[in-house]
Amino acid sequence: MTTLSYSPWQTGGLPLLNVAATCAATHALGPGLRAVVWVQGCPFNCPGCVAPAWLPMRQARVAAPEELVAELLAHLQVTGLTFSGGEPMLQAVGLARLITLARQQRPLSLICFSGFTLDQLRRKPPGPGAAALLDQTDVLIDGRYVANQNDQRGLRGSLNQQIHYLTDRLIGFDFATGPRQIEVQVGANEVLLVGVPPRGAVTLVEQALKRV
Repeated sequence: MTTLSYSPWQTGGLPLLNVAATCAATHALGPGLRAVVWVQGCPFNCPGCVAPAWLPMRQARVAAPEELVAELLAHLQVTGLTFSGGEPMLQAVGLARLITLARQQRPLSLICFSGFTLDQLRRKPPGPGAAALLDQTDVLIDGRYVANQNDQRGLRGSLNQQIHYLTDRLIGFDFATGPRQIEVQVGANEVLLVGVPPRGAVTLVEQALKRV
């Protein structure tokens, strides 16, 4: 039996990712058509988190970056990736490997969400690979979610979170005040709510699904 270790997950020295969910195509998490990886596990437990099932540090789907690249780039019109979770910076080694491999196939943009601030990531990163992932990131949306600062606009969950343009690739996109979009994507074994939902949206979707 293979032994897995967290941050990063690895076997035989090769980085793996502990994945909560993926989405091969969405317009709800950044400009253009994007593919998304949500990782499993987060240390923050922010009140009002929209994905509480993805907080525990438990094994979900363990996959190699090489496997995920083929899945995420299956749609030929995908122009960018978005990393969220969970906490991506706990699995920075695997995610940095993933975006490196993906960019060998096409010139993708990268948006990354993190509960850690940019200053924390630079001064005292939570694990290996954070600097490498930041080097690959075009836009970092950082900081913990604070429910009473949710202004219902843009891709940041709450006003305390900062939007850092680490490159000029996505400089023309309004991450702070643009209208939010959400998509409900129904798969064979799961229903994904994709996007940064307005207050109350998660409850409404859950209630609607119970009536189906």
